[in-house]
Amino acid sequence: MKVLRICAHGLPLFKDTLDIDFFAQQRVDEDDKECLYQISTKPSVYLHTANAFIGINASGKTSVLKVILLALSIINNEPINHVNARTILGVADRVVFQIYFIDASQKLCRLETEITSSQSRTGGWIYSIVNEKLWEKNLKAVPTRKALMDFTGIDPVAIRNENEVFLSDDVSFIIAHNRQTDDKLDICSLLSFTNVNVLSFTEEISLEIIAFLDPTIEKLFFSKEENKSFIHLKFFGKDEIILNNAADLEQYLSSGTIKGIVTFSMAKEVLKTGGYLIIDEIENHFNKEIVMSLLRLFMDSRLNKNGGTLIFSTHYPELLDAYDRNDGISIVRNQHGITVENLSNMLTRNDIKKSDAYQSGILEGTTPTYEAYMRLKKSFAASIAGKEAS
Repeated sequence: MKVLRICAHGLPLFKDTLDIDFFAQQRVDEDDKECLYQISTKPSVYLHTANAFIGINASGKTSVLKVILLALSIINNEPINHVNARTILGVADRVVFQIYFIDASQKLCRLETEITSSQSRTGGWIYSIVNEKLWEKNLKAVPTRKALMDFTGIDPVAIRNENEVFLSDDVSFIIAHNRQTDDKLDICSLLSFTNVNVLSFTEEISLEIIAFLDPTIEKLFFSKEENKSFIHLKFFGKDEIILNNAADLEQYLSSGTIKGIVTFSMAKEVLKTGGYLIIDEIENHFNKEIVMSLLRLFMDSRLNKNGGTLIFSTHYPELLDAYDRNDGISIVRNQHGITVENLSNMLTRNDIKKSDAYQSGILEGTTPTYEAYMRLKKSFAASIAGKEAS
């Protein structure tokens, strides 16, 4: 299963309908094919394997990733009330997701899911799916890429009804479709670990990942003895260290190394399965070269043969220069509500340096305003002057 587009209407934090495309909007030249994943030859459809969402602080980048994660979870049969990203629904009376995807049988599908909220006895919020429809069409019968999302004149193949007594009201009825097509998404998310670095106990950590992140480490692995888990850590030329608490690793390894092990291990799995990896503030705890290395893994079509997809947010415009194209980048802004706009709609030319365009302010809302900076500067000056006077 590959997701082409996610639309969400009625989200409290968003100004308008959120509309995100994951397929290439601009013309694909021969050179571009090296960093894209072709999912269809007729019509010719390419997916972005590294989708960037960039914005200043408090622009809503994390909120956008939560919407994406929730949409992926819906079509992956996960109960909405068990997904951490459900908080993006807030107390909305009615939220409608429209998710376009290509399933394992090469059918182009459109799932429309309507969600409502109600307050529980404990004061929290519970979410239920009240209406749902599924449309299908043969992908090979679509004449052009522009016609991909057009389902005009096509009747739904399935409609959610009250007879589905064995289906929880927070699980999409897409579960029946997925069972029939033997379809499933592999979703790895680091949304909950942006500022937390804890290595979970696992059977194997790639030596190549460890050497890439910290060449002073000779080995790092886990073992189990009498139902107890241990971490074995050894630096070159040093005695082995044995720990029984993953949090204690922070005494010996940098936060960047720990997060790197988690992130690159997930990336390896996603590249293998063709799944999705979601990372908020990708540069957090990493230097630029490590981030660029991660992007290059996903943007290498010779390596990424299964269409593994990286979806990330960032503050750093320099990362945008890793892109030869504009349509894999979205600008997130918060001006009386969160908006997301594809960079290809704002910059028609691919040859303009993206970091310069972002930092120059020609893309409105991508830099702190000059007036806000001057007010901050005056506040600092008054504070300093007041201390000197006293």
